[in-house]
Amino acid sequence: MVDNPDDPRFASRRAFLRSGLVASGAAALGGSLPARAETVGNPANLPPNVPDWSRFLGEGVGVRAYGKPSQHEANVIRRDVEWLTASRESSVSFTPLHELDGPITPNGLCFERHHGGIAEVNPTDYRLMLHGLVEKPLIFTLDDIKRMPRVNRAYFCECAANSGMEWRGAQLNGCQFTHGMIHSVMYTGVPLKILLEQAGVKPNAKWLLLEGGDAAAMTRSLPLQKALEDTLVAYRMNGEMLRPENGYPVRMVVPGWEANMWVKWIRRIEVGDQPWHHREETSKYTDLLEGGKARRFTYVMDAKSVITNPSPQAPLNHKRGFTVLAGLAWSGRGKVQRVDVSLDGGRNWQAARLDGPVWDKALTRFYYEFDWDGRELLLQSRAMDETGYVQPTKAELRQVRGVNSIYHNNGIQTWHVRSSGEVENVEVS
Repeated sequence: MVDNPDDPRFASRRAFLRSGLVASGAAALGGSLPARAETVGNPANLPPNVPDWSRFLGEGVGVRAYGKPSQHEANVIRRDVEWLTASRESSVSFTPLHELDGPITPNGLCFERHHGGIAEVNPTDYRLMLHGLVEKPLIFTLDDIKRMPRVNRAYFCECAANSGMEWRGAQLNGCQFTHGMIHSVMYTGVPLKILLEQAGVKPNAKWLLLEGGDAAAMTRSLPLQKALEDTLVAYRMNGEMLRPENGYPVRMVVPGWEANMWVKWIRRIEVGDQPWHHREETSKYTDLLEGGKARRFTYVMDAKSVITNPSPQAPLNHKRGFTVLAGLAWSGRGKVQRVDVSLDGGRNWQAARLDGPVWDKALTRFYYEFDWDGRELLLQSRAMDETGYVQPTKAELRQVRGVNSIYHNNGIQTWHVRSSGEVENVEVS
């Protein structure tokens, strides 16, 4: 989508920018501005004074050999919920979506999900075994993999349990906790197809067993068709080598599919003619339905979206006026085609503005600008992907699947914005 200069929202934005310039001039001449939470600071550092940081030389190059965020951004971190699991070695931490912008997640903030804790792998000892129904079993070192033809692809990685606590109703008050089991980065790696071609897959091969090098020996069965389509053996994220918590030195990237298939610290790939669910593969994720039934092989992550600002951890800090609503949308079936937003709990919808790159199976950033008059709002977003799939309401999902599952909840999220600017996780009928 592109900006429409005739759209009244953009006229409002121009008026806001003009008023901001006027207000800035008034402040410089000794006028006063309404106090805002984010602008309260040391008066000695405010114009026309020379601030402290301009009076002294700062640290030079090399002092901070690996760059870190400003000390004033120390609250922008992954967080976990201690009561969620019995052990942190088999638990999850959440990406602070409300503190980020753009479509790419910084490496240090990508959510974690472990089954046996973080494996600390020495890259010189790393080996990837490829065997089974192949003409030539192979063992690859990290250097072997790095010498192969590489590609760079941006994909989202979402845990199937993302939003899982919300099946029975609004539970966690923050989009970091309701939707934070997701990240989207630029992966560098080798198409799995290249490794399989080197080994020579036999005609009767249909499945792969992926085994991780962690203490849980995390294993998953992957259809050969998906392996040949777009699966990567990745060793870099956003340009640098994988972080240990994200699978260093090598992990699987299975675009658009649930994150439990993205085996980290990948050490073994066995080619077979059937899935390994009856053998050594660990318990497979299934979606429990009403009546004791369950959905299996629900690999694809359906179209989904969430408004990140405002949200419970990012309240509005102004009473009224020009407001930028920001959010993220994604789909495991392809590109996001459209996102609509509602300010009144789904009664009326307006098209949001997609901004930045719209990649296949990656996070897409959207914005909606409006003038807030201080009234209470019920914010929602609704994504549609290029296949025509439209994100459903939670009520529509429950009608089909019940409330027994903790997986694949892509229902529309509702935030209640109070007149004070505070925001709460709620549901609407």
